[in-house]
Amino acid sequence: MVLVLIKQKTHLGALVALILAAVNLRLAVTSIGPVLTEIRTGLGMSATTAGLLTSVPVVCFALIGLAAPRLARRFGAARVILGGLVLLTVGLVVRPYTGAPAPFLLFSAVALAGIALVNVLLPSIVKERFPDRVGTVTGLYSVALNIGATTAAAATVPLTGAFDGDWRLGLACWALAAVVALPPWLLLARSRSATPQDQDQTPSPVRVSRHPVAWALAVYFGMQSTSAYVIIGWLPQIYRDAGLSASLAGILFAVTSLLGVPLSFLLSAYAGRLRSQSGIAVALGLFGIAGWTGLWFSPAAAPWLWATLLGVVNAAFPLALTMIALRGRTPATVVRLSAFAQSVGYLIAIPGPIVVGLLHEVSHGWRLPLALMIALMFPQLTAGYFAGQNRQL
Repeated sequence: MVLVLIKQKTHLGALVALILAAVNLRLAVTSIGPVLTEIRTGLGMSATTAGLLTSVPVVCFALIGLAAPRLARRFGAARVILGGLVLLTVGLVVRPYTGAPAPFLLFSAVALAGIALVNVLLPSIVKERFPDRVGTVTGLYSVALNIGATTAAAATVPLTGAFDGDWRLGLACWALAAVVALPPWLLLARSRSATPQDQDQTPSPVRVSRHPVAWALAVYFGMQSTSAYVIIGWLPQIYRDAGLSASLAGILFAVTSLLGVPLSFLLSAYAGRLRSQSGIAVALGLFGIAGWTGLWFSPAAAPWLWATLLGVVNAAFPLALTMIALRGRTPATVVRLSAFAQSVGYLIAIPGPIVVGLLHEVSHGWRLPLALMIALMFPQLTAGYFAGQNRQL
């Protein structure tokens, strides 16, 4: 399938642009954690302010993404994505050198605002440029997203060391990835097909907020995001509290991330060939129930199995992106559907990691928060079943 895509030059240019943009979609987030101690020391940042860094991405993704459809209608999706990458570049370059916590947060928000626009609009580019290969192309850029996120998390500390311990350079150098992505998007933005999407090829634009499929996608996106952010925020600590070493806990967490690389492509490519993705969504939900139940029973009993199961359920993210692109009849509808599903979904996801932390603190253990995660897999499974049905807006 990939060979079919790259045989045509027009497809190749768009595919390269999509992959380069996707590599950047989590760099601004995953590069922070490894050097957070150095950032706090260098900027005099309090623990409360540092905690805001974990919530700023989800808030930006939820709120800024809502502006994407209007901007795309006025300027065209490719041009808005180009603008988003410019914002990302500026934010990544400036924030390490702001010298104080507040402007560091501000320029982090600038970078994340750019990511939010790109997040929402990439599925519409896939729908427009690759209408017969939605699943395959979504899988490819999901793989690129995972590789970018994992690379930033793993390489920021070594890069900082290579720059004589200068964490500012260690963070700022990731702007180069955004700069590399700019030229192909500049070419796409100047092409004739990059006209503003103010026509939906229907008598009137689809009101996605009134459609049950849109709400099913939003709930599914929100539930899978909740699960993913709880895994990111708490899984290593759950393993450590069960008596596993910090190094092993880190390796187990890495397993959940690395599984996403092959699964993102394989699952999306397969899902794109099906009329209905409901069965896949239900199967992923069952994997999630099994993984969270295993942790609830005993994290140390079969830690590799639980990590593998949760790594599989993380593939719900590329599945959600694939379903968004498939459920819209036109690229313009996909823009609105993507904005609605992702923005509402991220709003749903905001409380999850916080509530899990509060339940852990109140109960002095992990059984209660893990029981919550088991329970949340049922609305995810149900929403995925309805979102995956062969219906279009």
